[in-house]
Amino acid sequence: MKLLINDTFTANLGVLRNKSGLTQQALTDKMQLLGSSLSRSSYAKIECGLSNIKITDLAALKEVYHISYDDFFQGITIIETDES
Repeated sequence: MKLLINDTFTANLGVLRNKSGLTQQALTDKMQLLGSSLSRSSYAKIECGLSNIKITDLAALKEVYHISYDDFFQGITIIETDES
């Protein structure tokens, strides 16, 4: 299963990676040690908003960063619409 990406989510991915001091390659290397098959180029597309992320890759990111899932969704709001 994949999560659909939005601009805030991709910005959060970039912020988290930069705060960790990891390059995209170093990050995906750590993820691969946890069983992810995500390549650097595929991760770059996710971080740029050009591709969606697999839930299993999000779980690997959570482990690499030692954060909660909430940190990925910081600043994302739910807008309810009145659909009749």
